[in-house]
Amino acid sequence: MGMDLIGVTPLLEVFDMPTSIAFYRDVLGFDVIATSAPGPKFDWALLSLNGVELMLNTAYEESDRPPSPDPARTAAHHDTSLYFGCPDPDAACIYLSEKGIRAREPQVAPYGMRQLYFSDPDGYTLCFQWPVSEQRRNECKQRYGSNFGTANHGFT
Repeated sequence: MGMDLIGVTPLLEVFDMPTSIAFYRDVLGFDVIATSAPGPKFDWALLSLNGVELMLNTAYEESDRPPSPDPARTAAHHDTSLYFGCPDPDAACIYLSEKGIRAREPQVAPYGMRQLYFSDPDGYTLCFQWPVSEQRRNECKQRYGSNFGTANHGFT
């Protein structure tokens, strides 16, 4: 028998916390659940949206932060990808475009997921995806429960 694990919460190292919070909270709709310090200046945050959790942590202490990101430190960010379930990648693409976010047009992957790729302010790859076929959606319902895909996922 395996371990009893519930969920996963990735931690992303970010250059500028206010910029990242503005992106994840104000554009994508995440709630800021907890921070390392009260008020607007903090170095760590826990974000949540529809049961999806994400942590952000600054790459530098404020006193050590260079004026711009170090390319050697951020070179691999594009190799880090987060995949989110999103029932309507096409609507998400329009929404992101209206918010000034460059995203590739959604495409169907060979394994049956309609996928929308874009990057966050630190260059991490984000993908909003959803099963194309009824069979794939049913497989997901079996894995994740009968409420899979039934939440209100509108873009406002």
